[in-house]
Amino acid sequence: MASTTPTRPNTHPDPLTLEVVELIGEVVARFHEDYEEAAAEHALTGAQARLLSLLCLEPLPMRRLAKRLKCEPSNVTGIVDRLEARGLVERRPDPADRRVKVAATTAEGRRVARGLRESLRFAREPLAGLSEGERVALRDALRGMLGS
Repeated sequence: MASTTPTRPNTHPDPLTLEVVELIGEVVARFHEDYEEAAAEHALTGAQARLLSLLCLEPLPMRRLAKRLKCEPSNVTGIVDRLEARGLVERRPDPADRRVKVAATTAEGRRVARGLRESLRFAREPLAGLSEGERVALRDALRGMLGS
């Protein structure tokens, strides 16, 4: 009796793909280590640094911050509380819906976030060794992987 189970195409990645996946994993791990060290230099936890960096792009309500950080809104409230106590973040009414509060960076928060970005050494130094064409190709490949 013949099997009616559909056959799946060969999904085993080739050696080059496996190597690229391992290299991406190593880059991510080293970036996280560097990010945590840079955050600590500014007396921030990694979560506080990530939240501060997100808020430099735009003020956000707690729920959207939680979604972007992939954590519970109650955790975000605690992080915002600690950053607010340091004068790095403030709560404001949302201009689109005054019933909602958004978290936004203060001038000092933007200064600290800029210092944090500037203190990230991993990747920046090796990237500087690549030609502009190589950096553009890498950027475009990464954008392609992310679907942007």
